[in-house]
Amino acid sequence: MAFADAFVELQAKRHMADYDPYAVFEKSAVSVHIDVAERVMRNFATAPAKDRCAFASWLLFRNPIRR
Repeated sequence: MAFADAFVELQAKRHMADYDPYAVFEKSAVSVHIDVAERVMRNFATAPAKDRCAFASWLLFRNPIRR
């Protein structure tokens, strides 16, 4: 899974956990999400600096209203 795709998916799960009082998460699914996050963070850390900067710029300047 690419970093940006994982970021979007995991952020959605985080928002569910933070804001949906009815959200239920199974331990096995959470474990998979943690493994994915750790893997993509390792991959992101080894990506070229220009790619990491481009992603950071996208995060800063994207339109948060559009979903």
